[in-house]
Amino acid sequence: MALEVWTVGLSHVAIAPRAAARAEAQGFDGMVVVDSQNLAGDPFVGLALAARETSTLHLGTGVTNPATRHPAAAAAAIASVHVASKGRAHLGIGRGDSALAHLGMAPAPVAELERFVRITRAYLRGDTVAFEDLRPYERDGARPVDVLGLAGSPHASRLHWLPPDLGPVPVEVVATGPKALAGAGAEADRVLLAVGADPERVEWAIGVTRAAGAQRVGAFVNVVSHPDLAVARRLGAGGLATFARFSAMDQHTRAGSPQAARLTDEFVDRFGVVGPAEHCVTRLRALAALGVDRFIIVGPSIDAEQDEARLAQKMFVGEVLPAIREVADAA
Repeated sequence: MALEVWTVGLSHVAIAPRAAARAEAQGFDGMVVVDSQNLAGDPFVGLALAARETSTLHLGTGVTNPATRHPAAAAAAIASVHVASKGRAHLGIGRGDSALAHLGMAPAPVAELERFVRITRAYLRGDTVAFEDLRPYERDGARPVDVLGLAGSPHASRLHWLPPDLGPVPVEVVATGPKALAGAGAEADRVLLAVGADPERVEWAIGVTRAAGAQRVGAFVNVVSHPDLAVARRLGAGGLATFARFSAMDQHTRAGSPQAARLTDEFVDRFGVVGPAEHCVTRLRALAALGVDRFIIVGPSIDAEQDEARLAQKMFVGEVLPAIREVADAA
């Protein structure tokens, strides 16, 4: 199976189209944007605009969640992106992190995640969903449609407008712990690991998903390629803190956050992939050999030094990405 390399963009409508066009020109296979209503714009609007500026780049959410989206609405939104992009959309789903924290809520339980994935996939296949299966998503005090006495009222739920020629949108689940990994392996089209880049940890996570039935496994990986290791560690600190400790919501993703300051060099080197290009290539090749078939690259933090961050991005695109492609092509 071909190795894919994706990047992470911003869902803001003024940024997503430009970021997507740049990612496609740089040779990335896809781009995901976050669904976090208090911190960023609407991801589906951003992705639809990005679709107009690209022709080959795959576009996905990284990620939406079961608490802020009804499965029918989420399916309709990503299916619209699928139409706009002529079949390049992907729906990434997780338990919810910053999106729910900024509403005063904890991440959704694993059982709720699994139910959301099952129902959303059914909608995207064009299947009929029983009203009974949608009861958990009813608002308080909601009344059944039967009280209206309508002639020919619907008896189940389905997206009637899906174009048959594009095929269903792939539904992909981001997971970290054993229960979520197993649930994702059983229910999703692809599991996306968020466990860092330590080979032992990645191998364990892949094993859990495979045992549950997963066929395709990708991974979010914090990668900063820079000739100065100390600078590389510093540039990646915000993203590393985000993926290593999701409970820290203050100054989310920023290198200057209190949680980023607590990262040790040893932890950064193990959890992330930082340093010169050849080191990054070796680490990523090792993860690909374990069975990771998609890397979603999380690069320098949003508040990192701009000149150094640009150098890191240039090194990844110019040196690391081609070397990974050589291995993939040879396989």
